[in-house]
Amino acid sequence: MTVRVLIVDDSALVREMLSRILNEAEDIEVVGTAPDPFIARDKIKRLNPDVLTLDVEMPKMDGITFLGNLMRLRPMPVVMISSLTEKGASITLQAMELGAVDFVPKPKLDVSRGLEDYAELIIEKVRVASKARVRALSSRPKIQKALTADAILGKTNLGKHYRTTDQLIAVGASTGGTEAIREFMEVMPPNAPGIVITQHIPEAFSASFAERVNNACAMTVQEAVNGQQILPGHAYIAPGSHHLMVVRNGARYECKLSDGPPVNRHRPSVDVMFRSMATNVGPNGIAVLLTGMGEDGAAGMEEMRESGAYTFAQDEQSSVVWGMPGAAVARGCVDEEVSLDKMAVSVLKTVNTRAN
Repeated sequence: MTVRVLIVDDSALVREMLSRILNEAEDIEVVGTAPDPFIARDKIKRLNPDVLTLDVEMPKMDGITFLGNLMRLRPMPVVMISSLTEKGASITLQAMELGAVDFVPKPKLDVSRGLEDYAELIIEKVRVASKARVRALSSRPKIQKALTADAILGKTNLGKHYRTTDQLIAVGASTGGTEAIREFMEVMPPNAPGIVITQHIPEAFSASFAERVNNACAMTVQEAVNGQQILPGHAYIAPGSHHLMVVRNGARYECKLSDGPPVNRHRPSVDVMFRSMATNVGPNGIAVLLTGMGEDGAAGMEEMRESGAYTFAQDEQSSVVWGMPGAAVARGCVDEEVSLDKMAVSVLKTVNTRAN
């Protein structure tokens, strides 16, 4: 089946380059291009594309406003094309909240070297987007805001079990993950166990992502720093350029960053984080694998489970792309498959059960 794509970008050069790249794939056809959202709106009605690539910043109507309207009236898979700037990162993450499936950097028009890698990246993202589950904005489930620990654990357990780093939660995600992680973290109480997070994300985006999640939840969320202690009530997000690992220093856990080669084509890699959890946290670990394309994290989750950790995978129905969690399920290393809106509560109940 051929994936029909509409490219929306105010730059004629970008439209031409993206068209050339995507049309080289046998299973993708660029059915049209548009320089602004108004022309795009008409072409969507007329051409009925399967996937839209959308420039974040455009004249007449910005990409965010157009995306919000689109996801309310005619939800469809959208891949955002973003500049690698602080402003671009913030707007792109806002687009993910509105329902965009994924994002890629704007192509560098004056650089031929690296174009092959870029072509491979955007072709893969468009293919994955064409199979993604997209919901209208109004149909998205309400995610409960931050719970108090009392709602899950009861008052008698708080001081005894939560003020410790004995248990540690590791969360991995890719496509659709920025929004899934935010929704998961919104429910976490301020004194939950320490959490380490690996999301496949560009280096220029990870600090903005950490800030956005921090503003949405009761825990303290930050981009991980090499050597910092992992504390209860805190979450640490892997920088976009480094693998995040958990190491033990006496009785405490610490973050360790590595700029080693990509694993499963990713740096940061979920497998790297999960393997470090298996080695250094063992049965005190809890693994959570959320939506994402590919298989990164499945092998590491298997190692965590073999070390005595408890494992969760997001279910297929609530995943944007059921690649990574599906791969873990196929390996038989998942203790529970859970929908996104119930994931945080399920994890907290497991923390309590394993602490007793």
